Amino acid sequence: MKHSLGKRWYSVLFLATSILTIGYPLPIFAQKLYSPLPLPNNNQVSDTLTDQDIPTGEGGFARDYFIDLDEGDQVAVDLISDDFDAIVILMASDGSTIAENDDGPDGSTNSLLFTRITERGRYIIRVRAFGETGSGNYTLKVTRLRPVN
Repeated sequence: MKHSLGKRWYSVLFLATSILTIGYPLPIFAQKLYSPLPLPNNNQVSDTLTDQDIPTGEGGFARDYFIDLDEGDQVAVDLISDDFDAIVILMASDGSTIAENDDGPDGSTNSLLFTRITERGRYIIRVRAFGETGSGNYTLKVTRLRPVN
């Protein structure tokens, strides 16, 4: 009788342990998912790059914005910061780099890039600092250039 009771307790304990470790649904806390910010309707934003933004893997951080562009659009992307050496990157929705600029044509550490869009779609504009420690305020502006007639 004692032997039979021990087997039952063992079976119950084994079953309970199995359910808890293998098949029992436990609450899972999802990490913050990647979601670029929409660029406002005026295509300009003033914001702050911080250590709470996207880690670049190179010691620094980046902030991403999305914009919908049409085939044939010619755009100028201007990134200005007095706080850090600005780098601006235009990426396709798959993450591939389309254009990148570190320093503007005026010799400053601001960034200015020009490009023609070859395919309609959603694009990512990445704001980041050169090096590992850059952070601070910036202004990002996207201008759709029009041909002069």
